[in-house]
Amino acid sequence: MSGRILVIRGGALGDFILTLPAIGLLRAEFPGAHIEILGYQSIVTLAEGRHYATATRSIEYGPLSRFFIPDSDLPKDLADYFSRFDSILSYLYDPDGFFEGNLRRAGARHILQGPPKIRESEHAARQLARPLEQLALFLEDPSARVFPSEADHSAAEKFLGDCDRPLLALHPGSGSETKNWPLGAWEELGATLASSLNPSPLLLLIGGEADVVRLASLRRAWADLPLLTAENLPLPTLAALLSRARLFVGHDSGVSHLAAAADARCLLLFGRTNPTIWAPANPRVTVLRAPGGNLAALPGADVEQTARALWEAASGVADFGVP
Repeated sequence: MSGRILVIRGGALGDFILTLPAIGLLRAEFPGAHIEILGYQSIVTLAEGRHYATATRSIEYGPLSRFFIPDSDLPKDLADYFSRFDSILSYLYDPDGFFEGNLRRAGARHILQGPPKIRESEHAARQLARPLEQLALFLEDPSARVFPSEADHSAAEKFLGDCDRPLLALHPGSGSETKNWPLGAWEELGATLASSLNPSPLLLLIGGEADVVRLASLRRAWADLPLLTAENLPLPTLAALLSRARLFVGHDSGVSHLAAAADARCLLLFGRTNPTIWAPANPRVTVLRAPGGNLAALPGADVEQTARALWEAASGVADFGVP
């Protein structure tokens, strides 16, 4: 498996980051290979020219749907595209094998199929790397890393401006309300930590399109606090920002996976989701799991105490809170 390699990975941000250890195995084994990723462009840009991928292509292309119809008339441009790769690793859900069959009809020669479902057996990153064992490639470290470019770091510095406080990064949302700690608890946590941590932090409030209501509420609640909002930033810029955080607090979310992969010290609040399977495996990650899986039952005092201990443990912090 060398030459030209295509990794097909849809899914959300966290799913993609959990796949990075597997893609990293390919990059380590075939350092000179052309590795391309077909996925959601806003997400796969984290990998393009940043260690993992030579190039990327958007999966949001209507004619691709023809590849999920058995014996369909395949679009010539896509058939030519897939035929140019020596090997393809696909994580697309393909229970009937229609997609794989059409890839072979297009001229793809060597195809590896990712697991159709993550099971409650071992860490998700290990399961996502299992197909590579057919190539005698075995995942030793399931933790993911991202590698922001110099331009990404420059964009982060420009965003922060003349900030001279260490960063306390907070992401109060996720892909599901059931994974969210109550908004009132977040309001109290941010206010308490902003006024009591030493050195005094700048609150970096992070969110995207799914977090609009929560962000607006917290901006009102924290209007008198040192606060900067990072909303809908390009993911490489956000990764560079998170690499500067002295502490990140979030839920079971893609942004939490990004923070861990950027080597931020993380405190993650988990409800029903099993952190043994889904939490980032990075060593600087601490997980608090809610009693009975109910995040509303997670005491604010426990979160505050743990956050304070992690903040104080981050000694020797450089400018902008870089560990």
